[in-house]
Amino acid sequence: MPSLTKSTSRGRPRTITHERIMNAGIEIGLLNITFVGVAAALGISHMALYKHIASLEELKYLIAEEIFLRWQIPQPVHTAQTPLKDYLVIFMHSLRELVKSNPGFTPYLIRRMASTPSMVTKIEHHHQAVAEAYQLTQDQARWLNATIAFHCIAVADTIYSVAGKEPIKANHREIEEAEMEAEFIQSMQALIIGTLHMLDTK
Repeated sequence: MPSLTKSTSRGRPRTITHERIMNAGIEIGLLNITFVGVAAALGISHMALYKHIASLEELKYLIAEEIFLRWQIPQPVHTAQTPLKDYLVIFMHSLRELVKSNPGFTPYLIRRMASTPSMVTKIEHHHQAVAEAYQLTQDQARWLNATIAFHCIAVADTIYSVAGKEPIKANHREIEEAEMEAEFIQSMQALIIGTLHMLDTK
């Protein structure tokens, strides 16, 4: 995206780029983001930011999209050391960390209608890569990825949004989160095994 400039009466004009806006938004986080907050992080007025992004809703969508596009999806490589089950566990952990690191991101990730065209394209490329690496049909890869991703996102969001909150005492928060996370990982491993058993029916 080309640089956007704000003219000022003195000194050098501040440069506003898409990357700078996205970096500021990601740093603040989707749960806490405001136009005033992003503008302050950029060193401009919130009215200047409105010249480049029409609304807070649009800003959130752009930031959610950027978070997803920056996510490095583990690439499937079919080897004796990485069977499909092991790859899906790796994929699950990467997705779990994505949710954990970006509170407020889940609504843009789990709802299909909220996904942008760029996000959909990235998802489809991942389906294709899994299909090719593990000799699956496109429909099998799509179903497998979508089933695991949906449950992983939903449960991870629940865990990380409630872990450590009242009525748990402050000194018990880390213990509670670790326990919930361990149970989550066990349940996701069971889900992966179950989906693999069902795969031939798809």
